[in-house]
Amino acid sequence: MTTQFAGFSQLDRLQRINYIIENSALTDDKKGSFDDYVAYEGEQQGLFSDMIENYIGNFPIPMGIVPHILINGESFMVPFVTEESSVVAAASKAAKYWATRGGFGAVVESMTKKGQVHFTWNGNPDKIQELIPGIIQKLFLSTSELTEKMKQRGGGITEIQLLDKTSELPDYYQIDVSFETADAMGANFINSCLETIAAVLQQLPELNSGENSIEIIMSILSNYTPDCIVRCSVECPVKNLTEWYTDLTGYAFATKFKQAVDIANLDLSRAVTHNKGIMNGVDAVLLATGNDWRAIAASVHAYASKDGRYKSLTTLQLTEETFRYELKLPLAVGTVGGITLIHPVVQKNQAIMNNPDVRKLMMIAAASGLANNFSAIASLITTGIQEGHMKMHLSNILNQLKINQAEREIIVNHFNGSTVSFTAVEDFISKIREDQ
Repeated sequence: MTTQFAGFSQLDRLQRINYIIENSALTDDKKGSFDDYVAYEGEQQGLFSDMIENYIGNFPIPMGIVPHILINGESFMVPFVTEESSVVAAASKAAKYWATRGGFGAVVESMTKKGQVHFTWNGNPDKIQELIPGIIQKLFLSTSELTEKMKQRGGGITEIQLLDKTSELPDYYQIDVSFETADAMGANFINSCLETIAAVLQQLPELNSGENSIEIIMSILSNYTPDCIVRCSVECPVKNLTEWYTDLTGYAFATKFKQAVDIANLDLSRAVTHNKGIMNGVDAVLLATGNDWRAIAASVHAYASKDGRYKSLTTLQLTEETFRYELKLPLAVGTVGGITLIHPVVQKNQAIMNNPDVRKLMMIAAASGLANNFSAIASLITTGIQEGHMKMHLSNILNQLKINQAEREIIVNHFNGSTVSFTAVEDFISKIREDQ
């Protein structure tokens, strides 16, 4: 059993690994594996060790390229970071298909992010409402030094309002602040502004006199960003959809596709998996560009529930002539800030995409999500999801079974056109080895 140990963070990387070996099931012969993925030496390696506490090494995740996603007439090569074997293939197939049909249309509707100062005030609610216009002006002034540079980049604080929450919790209020952060992620900027506002609130004599006083509970940005929205769509004549799957007419394909989307709007179990297919592409781009995929995933799924019921993030408009499929989701991303300017692979990935600004990155991530979702639905309503997925997974199975190159070629040829499963692969390996 691991003993309590003070000072672990003071050890260097190798000392930490030795401590782990002495106090866990990790064996000494595995020690070197932590160095296998420490790809950067010296100063660059220091960048990684400075990113987190108690650093011991790097965890590799495969990175691939979707070579041609056409968005608003502009082509992008898009890096995907993902361990799921079929994601890059699915996105590439859909991107290629739609590139010959006008590509993806995308628009950023808004880029507002928010944060709140949560506090209690024990005075008369009518009084604070009377005082708030003057108070808001003081709060704007209090953050002027913090917002000066952001304003030069086109951002800053756009609105401050008081939210009376006393009907939900006694004496509870919020100062709700709206921000534009230009190309920055903006988390540190937002939180610094909120903490400054909180300090000013506590000092205002009009709210802190006699028996009345403010107590700050917390000051923090919100990862829910329903006003930081990107919309992305594809469209083509219904008759052309037969080119995706020739065993169905375009109208039959479109009808089944619409039924699948309708189910995702009616059934919670299906809606979660439907939206996960979108996030396969979105998350792969967010990881490749050093963005906070956890925050965005939380926001996206909350947004999917904004009408009181969790449902699909996509909508389909279908007529006898036209198929139009659209995705709308919140994407609070950044191209500067966080690790974007220090992570060497993130910098390369930005260059691969020709260094997009934040609006273009929002569009790229949304198009990637829509591409993956379209491929997934198209597979589900035709061949089934496992045919393509397990073919891509075959390499993982062969690596797990430690197959040599000669056997690999025989197995790959055999399963070309056959159903892949771990058991089927194992049985076939046993057979060819018996025949040798």
